Amino acid sequence: MIEGVKVKKLLMHPDDRGYFMEVLRDDDFLLERFGQLSVSLSYPGVIKAFHYHKHQDDIWFFPSGNAQVVLYDMRTDSPTYKRTEVYYMGEHNFISLFIPRGVAHGYRILGNEPAVIAYVTNRSYNPDDPDEYRIPYNDQEIGFNWNTVFK
Repeated sequence: MIEGVKVKKLLMHPDDRGYFMEVLRDDDFLLERFGQLSVSLSYPGVIKAFHYHKHQDDIWFFPSGNAQVVLYDMRTDSPTYKRTEVYYMGEHNFISLFIPRGVAHGYRILGNEPAVIAYVTNRSYNPDDPDEYRIPYNDQEIGFNWNTVFK
């Protein structure tokens, strides 16, 4: 695993009314402090990649739809420097994913339905100092193939 990335498997409590699930708790100790909770919807086939932060940590959760999430460690002092990891998140794999600052991240929506991402950060967004650095989805150094591979 990329150094500092944490995965929390989520426990679903279903009954005849639906289900209940705790996504993030203060005693998970994933964030040093709470900054902001945001939600975004993306349509099938959309790729939102890559970006990273110098000061912000993220926790990602996909409550509906499914996504291929790609991480790339850009931290030169990390034992997992330049390592790429892929996670499949969403309705078929409910997890919370902690993404530390300095790890580039992005996702591709899978299937024929939109997906919703809910994410928590340790800092509120500041338009005057956004702490968001973009990398093209097809960056040669990362070299990730976003196409579905049929084996």
